[in-house]
Formats: sequence, C-alpha cells, structure tokens
Amino acid sequence: QVRPVESGGALVRVGGSLRLSCEAFGHIVNWNDMAWYRRVSGLERELVAYITASGMINYVDSVKGRFTISREDAENMLYLQMNNLKPADTGVYFCIRRPPLDALWGQGTQVTVSQ
Repeated sequence: QVRPVESGGALVRVGGSLRLSCEAFGHIVNWNDMAWYRRVSGLERELVAYITASGMINYVDSVKGRFTISREDAENMLYLQMNNLKPADTGVYFCIRRPPLDALWGQGTQVTVSQ
C-alpha cells in the first residue's frame, strides 16, 4: 500500500517554528479532504488541521493562530507551518485524508518542543 511520507520534524525550543511537509502518496490533495494529525505519547491521534478539496480550512482550537495548513496541488504536497511552538505540540505528526483510512497511515515525523 502506498502511504504518505512526512518530513520536517525536529527538536525545537519553545517559541520556535517548523514547517512540516507531506508527499501525499496514495492521495490526491485537491481531490481528497486532507489533514494533519498528531499523536502525543500515550494518547490517541488527534486532528490538528484539515483542508477540504474545495479549500476550506479548520484547526483545533489549541493551534489556531499559530499553525497554517496548505497544499501544493501540482506537486501533490501538503504542508503545516507551525509557529510559536509549545511543549504541548510535541508529538508525531501524520498527514492523511480525512476521514482517515487505517491502511494509509504513514510513519509520521517527530516534533519535540523543549523548554
């Protein structure tokens, strides 16, 4: 099964920024509703942000004003710009269609925000 490949995660200090990228293998970003999820240690994956095929965007309340989801249709890429990072943003970030299909989860990319 072809799955997305996420990248861009890193160790960053509080207040820092990261840009996550996703090669959306197995998806077509402007045909599918696409989303970023994250898994915080010991918890279930949570929806962070999504963009619909028509371009409507929404975010979980905890990241509003700090994160920006975008896509590049020609390259079939999905992005997540993350600013003013907080320790609570630490986790593994995944891109996938929304709603997700279990067979399409990729490996994710680790984001660690330190004090």
